[in-house]
Amino acid sequence: MSTSEAEQSGLPELPGLEVPEQLLKPTSSGPSRQQEPAPNNPPAEGSKPGDIRSAEAVSTRNYQKFPIPAPLSGHGPARVIAMCNQKGGVGKTTTSINLAASLAGYGRRVLCIDFDPQGALSAGLGLTTHNVSTIYDLLIGRISDPHQAIQPTEFENLDVIPANIDLSAAEVHLVTEVAREQILASIIRRIADEYDLVIVDCQPSLGLLTVNALTASHGVMIPLECEYFALRGVALLIETIDKVRSRLNPSLELDGILPTMFDGRTLHSREVLDRVFEVFGDKVFDTVIGRTVKFPDASVAGVPIVEFAPNHPAAQAYRQLARELVARGAAA
Repeated sequence: MSTSEAEQSGLPELPGLEVPEQLLKPTSSGPSRQQEPAPNNPPAEGSKPGDIRSAEAVSTRNYQKFPIPAPLSGHGPARVIAMCNQKGGVGKTTTSINLAASLAGYGRRVLCIDFDPQGALSAGLGLTTHNVSTIYDLLIGRISDPHQAIQPTEFENLDVIPANIDLSAAEVHLVTEVAREQILASIIRRIADEYDLVIVDCQPSLGLLTVNALTASHGVMIPLECEYFALRGVALLIETIDKVRSRLNPSLELDGILPTMFDGRTLHSREVLDRVFEVFGDKVFDTVIGRTVKFPDASVAGVPIVEFAPNHPAAQAYRQLARELVARGAAA
């Protein structure tokens, strides 16, 4: 967006948001799936992606805009999505947990890979992270079979490969390895046929672990806090995605940007959301995640918010995100 366009819109100019055109191409469907005929549940009028593109409309949108996904007749091969943003505290782990739980609730087999040394995703699902095999053991070759690290959760169709603080040493260990950027991809290939979706919850950095996640993935989701500094950092992430596409993973796509922590009561939050819509267009999900204290409450309980408070608007939003992801062709 040019300076003159920004001035006409009445919004503050936010620099550094040039987006490579190749990242804005339409999202492909990824690995093919066989689905049963869709149920008689068409989306509501005006619910196509891109129809609602303003912060003012967010507060009035309903959460039944996308149809319930049709049942699958089989599982696999998995589509891999990296949940990525180098800024911390933007909702990557919360989104990974609740999107995975929502898709699992719709009959999809989902594997979450905790790729953050803080192990927040593992803790958020109530899993043990010490004295167990983790993603670190797979990365350094201490174990070779991914099944040894997979832990089932209390939720049907949802499994996790956990992480703990040991993962913080992985980058030092991997720096001398051959094809070090592709180690995670080789791990996922061994189990891809058993799942419909693999979600990699990345750490808040653009280091070797994140590059591994991007190299292993078909698509990237960017949770973006509706705050100015979070918005400014997206340009660097977009540049990294573009480099990985051109050098390591030509099939990598930007699946979408998910606005999180939106507070419609503040002008700043609305201005940032409007600018995201204007810059990224249809690459922004229609679903917007609001700010609520229910998220930390659910984390303390060790369950997704879709189970902790299933009727809460935040839980409804994540179920809509799952339906939207399927409608966009980014999930089975």
